[in-house]
Amino acid sequence: MSMVYLSIGSNIDREASVRKCLAMLTDVFGALQCSKVYESASVGFEGPAFWNLVVAFNCEMTLEMLRSRLSEIEDTCGRERNAHDMSRTMDIDLLLYGDVVAESVPREEIERYAFVLRPLAELAPEVRHPVTGVSMGAMWAGFDVSHELLTLVHIELGRD
Repeated sequence: MSMVYLSIGSNIDREASVRKCLAMLTDVFGALQCSKVYESASVGFEGPAFWNLVVAFNCEMTLEMLRSRLSEIEDTCGRERNAHDMSRTMDIDLLLYGDVVAESVPREEIERYAFVLRPLAELAPEVRHPVTGVSMGAMWAGFDVSHELLTLVHIELGRD
């Protein structure tokens, strides 16, 4: 069994989309650990602000099975796949799959964006990046936040 960390983001019907995604993830994977929710500007395109959070759970699926299931959940949440740089109801990114290093895992956005690293470090400060060996808490402590504004969203999502 592997501990999985996912980044979840939405900038269309944000509250309903995030709640639906969390319900579906819970149905498939059981209890989730959830970070706080943060609002951030769209990156790479003009669009409404995103809500972002990180969730964690134990998973027995293979990496390929997990990726397929996450894609199905995005689709069920109304994800349009016409282009990458557009608003979306749901964006689920696999950040970490245990200590596995594979294509797109660990996700490079961990080191690039505050909207990924902050909630990940909040949820798992002692977890180490499988490539660099640096803990998420240490990565966040050294992160330059001057160019990326995050705003805490005051919403209760049934976190553990």
